[in-house]
Amino acid sequence: MSISARGVIRFARRHGVRELFRRGVRRLAARLDAQAPELPLLAGDVADSTRVRLASPPVRPRRARSLHIGWLCTPPSLGSGGHTTMFRMIEGLEAAGHTCTVFLYDRHGGDVREQAAVVRAGWPGVQAQVLSADGGIVGVDACVATSWPTAHVLASRGTMPMRRLYFVQDFEPYFFPRGSRYALAEDSYRLGLRMIALGEMVASTLAREVGVDVDVVPFGCDTDTYALDPASPAAGAAADDARTGVVLYAKPGVGRRGYLLARLALEQFHARHPEQEIHAYGERFTDVTFPVTWHGRLTPTELAALYRRCSAGFALSFTNISLVAEEMLAAGLVPVVNDHPDARADLVNPHVVWAPPTPGGLAAGLERAIAFPEPRSVLAASARQGWGPAQRGVVRIIEDAVYGTAVESAPRAARDAAEERGGAAPAARASLTPEAAGPGPASSRPAATS
Repeated sequence: MSISARGVIRFARRHGVRELFRRGVRRLAARLDAQAPELPLLAGDVADSTRVRLASPPVRPRRARSLHIGWLCTPPSLGSGGHTTMFRMIEGLEAAGHTCTVFLYDRHGGDVREQAAVVRAGWPGVQAQVLSADGGIVGVDACVATSWPTAHVLASRGTMPMRRLYFVQDFEPYFFPRGSRYALAEDSYRLGLRMIALGEMVASTLAREVGVDVDVVPFGCDTDTYALDPASPAAGAAADDARTGVVLYAKPGVGRRGYLLARLALEQFHARHPEQEIHAYGERFTDVTFPVTWHGRLTPTELAALYRRCSAGFALSFTNISLVAEEMLAAGLVPVVNDHPDARADLVNPHVVWAPPTPGGLAAGLERAIAFPEPRSVLAASARQGWGPAQRGVVRIIEDAVYGTAVESAPRAARDAAEERGGAAPAARASLTPEAAGPGPASSRPAATS
């Protein structure tokens, strides 16, 4: 629809030139996206669950031998939360005596040396070799996909005999409207990879939406970084009265982070509590009517210091519980979280303020949070301590996938052998690979507790 020059001038006078420019950019972006939505993987790397055939090793290694595990991911940027959790799992495997290799998949063909330098700078505790997936996913006992595009790549390129797994941190079809990308993301859960879900929310969604059973590992919290004053916990606890202000992690371009709702809620909150300073970090925004103290992109240490100054903050996420919530608790901050039954299963903590995901509901939640009566030391003590349980769970699941469980039933072994020879699977079995048989009944899942 065309707009007359007179209409443009009238709009600019009423709403301002900045809003006119923003609207123009949004319309251009929407038009480009509608004409040519870009896939985050090459067309030749798209797998198809109705056709995929995955080869498994004919013999399992002895448990006395350490394993070589590949991790397939996109190139990380510094501070990426999803990559950080993945690298924690890699550190857990390395601590258990296994070797890891990170295969970077970049559909645009970036310089793997530069990308590897980012890994070394951002996650110095990781010893894994960093290679391009373009050189092949080879030389490993197992490989772990970490997103829906890399699940497709693992199924299409990881053709050598190996065990294949999928570390699932979100139900990723929810990233898109119903359509092609939604369907491809959903199909990534049907490609025959053994899935490891981070938390019960993702596991429940996979069961409900796709009908698959998965292994589950619990969330953790980096309490080495997020804590009361690390130099003097007693002094940090004594400074309760000095705390003021609220915090927002801003991701305007990522719908699942709830920025729009947070902005509307903060407008209401500020109108009733103008004395409370509003802090924001992450991606910069300007479309607000209230004053904001902008902190930009923060390192974890800088973010923990900000949390220790404030009373409450938003920890919004709509596809899985946000790590931000427990990190806030560990630093003595009251998190306000959008309420959902599945989310509550992953964050069982009496110091969380659960709020309806509406502007008024979230604003009221912030009001309750700044008046929270518990001492900050109590909040900090309630947070899960470290990522050890999740790391041990991932190690156990991967080891079981490669070595096999202590006792395998004869029918299961016979089915696997038939499939590895190319025979047809019995009708009761949904997939063509041993990995796809899954981890067993839900009762065998690691408990989602610390």
